[in-house]
Amino acid sequence: MKPSIAAKLSQLVDRQDEVSRLLASEEATRNMDQFRKLTREHAEITPVVELFQQYQQCQRDLETAQEMLADPDMRELAEAELKDGKERLLQLDAQLQALMLPKDPNDERNIFLEIRAGTGGDESALFAAGLFRMYSRFAERNRWQVEVVSANESDLGGYREIIARIVGFGAYSKLKFESGGHRVQRVPATETQGRIHTSACTVAVMPEADELEAVEIRTEDVRVDTFRASGAGGQHINKTDSAVRITHLPTGIVVECQDDRSQHKNKARAMSVLAARIKDAQERERHASEAATRKSLVGSGDRSERIRTYNFPQGRVTDHRINLTLYKIDQIMDGDMYELTQSLQQEHQAELLAAMGDG
Repeated sequence: MKPSIAAKLSQLVDRQDEVSRLLASEEATRNMDQFRKLTREHAEITPVVELFQQYQQCQRDLETAQEMLADPDMRELAEAELKDGKERLLQLDAQLQALMLPKDPNDERNIFLEIRAGTGGDESALFAAGLFRMYSRFAERNRWQVEVVSANESDLGGYREIIARIVGFGAYSKLKFESGGHRVQRVPATETQGRIHTSACTVAVMPEADELEAVEIRTEDVRVDTFRASGAGGQHINKTDSAVRITHLPTGIVVECQDDRSQHKNKARAMSVLAARIKDAQERERHASEAATRKSLVGSGDRSERIRTYNFPQGRVTDHRINLTLYKIDQIMDGDMYELTQSLQQEHQAELLAAMGDG
């Protein structure tokens, strides 16, 4: 075990003792907010401390077995114990390192998913629809809900832009590395010569901001315009100005929502998307300053960066950040994204472990 990690674990042992004493004191329940906070902290660090105690016990057992080697009668038993003990120590070390990884406070949140067609005209819009279907099917597999917030459809049934809210525990943790440029190479249905075209879409995944959280949106910083819903699905509500466009003046962020008949509901949805976009912009600014000191392979948050290519003629999907190529494009486009999302999460964990060891 790296000395820096061992030192952090020793600090946790001391902290657990301190928190236990505070919870056992007579004054503990006088401030219920503080009591709940301490109880939560105790519940979080106890499994780590218990595992570290097992690790220390395992080290002591190995030392005892090492001493037993000197006794010819005990040598065989000592060798067996040393072999098992070393394997157990490695397992405990790996478990402890995983538990010590810094947690992303957004991991458990719902998300807003935005997909925008880029270069490639109608073919790009059709690819945006394909990506939206892929994420929707992945959400179904995880028993998450998908709610379309707004959609701007193209003539051939694709999307120039679609925004959806995905509701489900851990949605952000599994999809947070999807932000960036997605490129497709295939023969479009409209192509008579059978030539392969390349087009692209941009995907943004943003954690839903807490209503109570400090994403401060001042009334004077917001301009709200109402207009009549248009396009597919809008015909039955064209008689009233139920669609809402919100402009955040300081950042220039514009959000439209026209999916509901109620202007009030559209405004509430648009405000929640706006809050998520502002929070996302702040997060990306923070990532950019971190990236200046340490380039992360995944999760740099740069929307312009091409992260993945979907090559239909060759049946492959390549994630350029981790050099992963999978020859199962049909399954992936049908929402079987586990291998992709897991590989990205594991790479991120490896980066965090390396950084933790250096710290």
